[in-house]
Amino acid sequence: MSDSIPLAEEQPQATPTNLASTVTSVPVVGASEPAAAGAGQTFSLPRELRAWTRDLLLALGLAMVIIIFLYQPVKVEGTSMAPLLSDQERIFINKFVYRFEPIERGDVVVFWYPLDHSKSFIKRVVGLPGETIEIRQGHVYVDGRQLEETYVPPQFADASNYGPALVPAGEYFVMGDHRVSSNDSRMFGPVANRYIYGKAVFAYWPAHQFGSISPPNEHLQ
Repeated sequence: MSDSIPLAEEQPQATPTNLASTVTSVPVVGASEPAAAGAGQTFSLPRELRAWTRDLLLALGLAMVIIIFLYQPVKVEGTSMAPLLSDQERIFINKFVYRFEPIERGDVVVFWYPLDHSKSFIKRVVGLPGETIEIRQGHVYVDGRQLEETYVPPQFADASNYGPALVPAGEYFVMGDHRVSSNDSRMFGPVANRYIYGKAVFAYWPAHQFGSISPPNEHLQ
């Protein structure tokens, strides 16, 4: 059983976008007024091909810049985030999102394993800094209020107990959705903010999993 997520071997291929927005303007000649010789714009296939090639290369270049510098493809290994993520699934993580917005409860984050920084784990944020986390018979309580976790199917729930424990400042309590098979903050404690380097945002393989990875609408009872 592994919870690590190595880099995907293949690099995603960018696809051109918005090519249809390129428009060539052609002057209109009135039926009752003949056009002056040489005033009309002559269609040139080589010129059109050059324009389309230029736009295609620009679109590909922009897509590659966005993918390389903002997103990183990774491969999930293990089942600790099932049923949301499956073993060997390919996803994109956003490497810069937490420079502009805070980490929130429900986010699926990628971080360096606190006990071995050569490994990366992927888990869901359950507890925020300054909150008290307690688990009673598998039910998570935040500051004494039960957290409704619709993303944990009954067959993946367990009856474990933990805490109560205070999440230190600048750290986050993380857990896998598959509570039976997850190695998470219940074992190695909260994860420091400096170890979290990405947010899971999009799944692209296998095809039936294609789509965004959105945080659930959680609330405390």
